Amino acid sequence: MTTVHMTPVPTGTVVAYRDDGPLSRAMGMLVAGQLPPLPPAVAGTFVTGVLLVIGVAGADGLAVFAPAVTLLLAGPGSSHPHDGRLDWLVPPILRLIEYTFIAACGFANGVPPVLVFVLLGALAFHHYDLVYRLRQRVYPPPWLATAGLGWDGRMIVVSVFALAGWLTGGFVLLALYLWAMFGWESLTCWLAAPATGVEADTSAAEPGTRE
Repeated sequence: MTTVHMTPVPTGTVVAYRDDGPLSRAMGMLVAGQLPPLPPAVAGTFVTGVLLVIGVAGADGLAVFAPAVTLLLAGPGSSHPHDGRLDWLVPPILRLIEYTFIAACGFANGVPPVLVFVLLGALAFHHYDLVYRLRQRVYPPPWLATAGLGWDGRMIVVSVFALAGWLTGGFVLLALYLWAMFGWESLTCWLAAPATGVEADTSAAEPGTRE
């Protein structure tokens, strides 16, 4: 049986929890890690919230610009090492923005609630799987963040579907794609993961355990 290639997370665990897509990572490269990640993420949350309230309540369509605003604000912080005392808050903030945006767009545009929850379920599964992998030192392959589009890419895809007036079909297509990819990759990864590596990490963390 093949085993999973154990590769380290080069920029730290908190950065890996962000689940950045290609666009966010590219913007991070432009500032070379010089931008603190937390203040822009908080600002992105506020601006996105305002756009969602105005766009949903007023039906002006402003909500579809929330991904672009969030990307411009929070994307450049993706290359920072996230070593500040409160930088661990950035991944939950990005989750809040992404989940709220998808739910607000879906419910405001008549997408059946079951489709909204199916899409959110795919994201929740992926993020839980990511957290558990990093705790067990079984790291996801580098291509997964790109194929999964990242929080930024998924929000932009939903915006494109909304602008095209095809949000229900878009939710179905995106949910099927994410469930198939995340589910298949997670299953094959854990089936191939070496149990000895996890056991070794556990035993190493308990040096005082008696034989």
